Amino acid sequence: MNPKQEIETMIRAKYPILYVVTWEEHRVSETLRNVAGEIGLKLHTWSMTKGMSPTLPGGQSSTSKLTADLEVLTQIHGAPDGAVFHLKDFHPYMKDSRVIRVFRDLAERLRGRSQTIVLTAPILNLPTELEKEVSVIDFGPPSREEIAEVLDMVLHGVKGKPGVDTDLTPEQRELLIKSCQGLTLEEVESVFARSLVSKKKLDIDIVLEEKKQIIRKSGVLEYYAASTSLKDVGGMEHLKEWLRKRTRSFSDKAAEFGLPAPKGVLLLGVQGCGKSLVAKAIASHWDLPMLRMDVGKVFGSLVGQSEENVRRAIQVAESVAPCVLWVDELEKGFAGVQGSGYGDSGTTQRVFATFLTWMQEKTAAVFLIATANDVSQLPPELLRKGRFDEIFFIDLPDSPEREEIFSIHLKKRKRDPKNFDLKALAKQTAGFSGAEVEQVVIAGLFAAFDKDRDLTQEDLIEEAKEFVPLSVMMREEINALREWAKLRTRPASRNDDEAPVASA
Repeated sequence: MNPKQEIETMIRAKYPILYVVTWEEHRVSETLRNVAGEIGLKLHTWSMTKGMSPTLPGGQSSTSKLTADLEVLTQIHGAPDGAVFHLKDFHPYMKDSRVIRVFRDLAERLRGRSQTIVLTAPILNLPTELEKEVSVIDFGPPSREEIAEVLDMVLHGVKGKPGVDTDLTPEQRELLIKSCQGLTLEEVESVFARSLVSKKKLDIDIVLEEKKQIIRKSGVLEYYAASTSLKDVGGMEHLKEWLRKRTRSFSDKAAEFGLPAPKGVLLLGVQGCGKSLVAKAIASHWDLPMLRMDVGKVFGSLVGQSEENVRRAIQVAESVAPCVLWVDELEKGFAGVQGSGYGDSGTTQRVFATFLTWMQEKTAAVFLIATANDVSQLPPELLRKGRFDEIFFIDLPDSPEREEIFSIHLKKRKRDPKNFDLKALAKQTAGFSGAEVEQVVIAGLFAAFDKDRDLTQEDLIEEAKEFVPLSVMMREEINALREWAKLRTRPASRNDDEAPVASA
């Protein structure tokens, strides 16, 4: 049952008080107007700035000493049968004990009568005393059909205007409608108008710009522009193939085929081996917006603020779906989950529980990418099947992969890899991570620049000899991580033909 049907059913069933959580008062007003018209009820709308419209019999007395909130509830108490009362943004007044008492009296009076109070607000602020009297409805973002109606209306309005391109292929139309999911109808109409004014056509990039605004306002999520592709990632053939097979998994065709949207992946591995790079590349490869959750920003100083922040972050991510949500270094963000919980009164555990429940039960097309270095800090419930589609282990690159990584970074810095002996460089950098290979190239460039000449093979070899890789400094930890991952995860790369780590 969609929210519109739910509102209609509850009004017909004579529920006394409804609380509709939404940013879109206009859509709710239209729904209430249609429902009231069909049932034969009269709709009255109230706001602090405009009062009640149309006014109720008796109206507001000029001599009344009651505040506006109590006055309107008093009017409703004496109103005739057969009415729906729409109160906009009434939630700030619901902290008043007198308002709570009047609402409880009204709930008893209206029950069984053809009268319903409908409260609308963008946030849920419901006192404990009213939990049994009030029914809550989440009025979510507009459906694909509603977005399509706005699109057709806009196209019809500008059709025939000189210089405006209104032609859309079926694929472009589907992608445009999907990109608008999560926006309000007002935002959809505005973004279409903005696109037509600035680009003289309907451009998906303009829609994504609007979604960036939503993400930025959340305060917990960050938007990452697509700047990295899978071509920038060396090796990891297993992971790349897994991702390639799911490239079209967010399309309508995939849903009709019976495929669910992918849930996500957990990337475990040695530091500096490309976990974050892969995360950024996935969003670019699938042409989806990428959001990064900063777990540090989730935790607030006020009681209940942390739990509200994580719920808000999840809500924003779902509102811009389909998208990719990246949580970097997951084990550090939820450090202390396995502890007693007394240090922060259990806040971390509650936030983590909310996040876990969402991972398991989410239906929105939000692909979660989590990265982690220290597997010992990960709670076992996070690794249970169903949380992620797959857990990949990203190991140190072997010799062919290091050759590919050298080639990528030399090209990125305007050097031709054919002018270098990549096999010799790969041999010299046994046990190096991808990040360490990049630093060898950068250090070689600094050395060459200092000598006022171009980069040479010898510069890179010399820098590699001076470098002490992480696999030497943390040999025991890396070997332990490899042993743990051997039977519990899927390797991201096809080959592993070298010694476990470089020798000291």
